[in-house]
Amino acid sequence: MQLPDGFTAIPPGKIAAIATVLEMTAPPAGLEQLPGEANWQFQRVAEPDPAWYEALYRRIGGNHLWYSRLALPAEELAATIRHPDVAIHTLDVDGVPQGLVELDFREDGACELVFFGVTEALIGTRAARFMMGRAIAAAFARPIDKLWLHTNTMDHPKAMAFYRRSGFTPVRQMVEVADDPRLTGLFDRQAAPHFPMIGERAAG
Repeated sequence: MQLPDGFTAIPPGKIAAIATVLEMTAPPAGLEQLPGEANWQFQRVAEPDPAWYEALYRRIGGNHLWYSRLALPAEELAATIRHPDVAIHTLDVDGVPQGLVELDFREDGACELVFFGVTEALIGTRAARFMMGRAIAAAFARPIDKLWLHTNTMDHPKAMAFYRRSGFTPVRQMVEVADDPRLTGLFDRQAAPHFPMIGERAAG
């Protein structure tokens, strides 16, 4: 389906964003060598607990309405994050997870950086760049030809520039439309106040 030029109305109760797919075909030199703080540790989580994962996912992505994992049935979420070709990593600060990386190797020859983010406390520090270096190194430690991700206009306003500085190149765009997760109960209605909630139930 091709959208016509001009404005396209979004039905009440929905959210819409422009998603951009970015990719890289080789790791940039030196990125994974960026030093971190002594109390930072990037590590893979073996057999992640779904409740633990969901809590961290909400803490990092709530202000940007990360909703897709929250909409999964518990059994499907557990099967996804524990799949042998899915790797969940965290950036721990003083032993407490403050960053999340999810790498999906289920496509032959490729890896998707499904989720990448840090808590509000680490935004503006070197933590995201440190974590990205480790994430890229972990991805290309396997025999892949491409590492890719998508970001959208609900993400942090500096996300696109950050991904490009990290070595990713934009390759295509899409319009992403979904039920507003604040209206379906996945988030409080006060979540992401910078992103308008439109619909009959929004005033309730």
